[in-house]
Amino acid sequence: MPIYRVAIGAPRELSHPSAIRAALAEFFSMVIFVFAGEGSGMAFDKLTNNGSSTPAGLVAASLAHAFALFVAVSVGANISGGHVNPAVTFGAFLGGNITFFRSILYWIAQLLGSVVACLLLKFATGNMETAAFGLSSGVSPMNALVFEIVMTFGLVYTVYATAVDPKKGNLGTIAPIAIGFIVGANILAGGAFDGASMNPAVSFGPAVVSWTWTHHWVYWVGPFIGAAIAAIVYDNIFIGNDSHEPLPTNDF
Repeated sequence: MPIYRVAIGAPRELSHPSAIRAALAEFFSMVIFVFAGEGSGMAFDKLTNNGSSTPAGLVAASLAHAFALFVAVSVGANISGGHVNPAVTFGAFLGGNITFFRSILYWIAQLLGSVVACLLLKFATGNMETAAFGLSSGVSPMNALVFEIVMTFGLVYTVYATAVDPKKGNLGTIAPIAIGFIVGANILAGGAFDGASMNPAVSFGPAVVSWTWTHHWVYWVGPFIGAAIAAIVYDNIFIGNDSHEPLPTNDF
């Protein structure tokens, strides 16, 4: 990827009103997403006596995350671009669609949003556990790492194809649906193995609230590698030297 596309920006961006508004949008989108996604698993556990790891629980988690992400991306799209994922922000940065300093604001907002959502869930459910992501029996950290790389590649590739590519045309209107669908499908594929995070912030919130950090690095390294590969592949092969268009927001 040509290095000139990567924009560092300036420290003053950290206090710019548009950047702060965008970060707040990411914060609230993340609260919406994690509260619904993590909450669905907790609700299924309550209704079925710890049945969230059953096939029905996996389908419920897939649907809840797909619907919640569709909404979270939609409500943030016109303000922040609707990243709702540090890995997506990293992929956008590598393609020159967001500066490094604004990425820092997004990452902080996304992580805080996930923690706040999990704290709200713990309080609202009477101290129920917000289960941290973990590996299933027989799944090694390297197995999980490959899952996270491949699943996040699919997610960020979808983001580039439907939201970033300047040739997307009317396809951009269905970007939130496509992004929600790929996350839901990946949960069906990888949820039984490592929880199918694809999102470091989604893993971070429950880990902080439950203070469970076993193999937590997998849920950072895997998504960031997958996002980088997707950004580099799509940007160089399918966008190339065409004029770049950032994610749909006037704030970039």
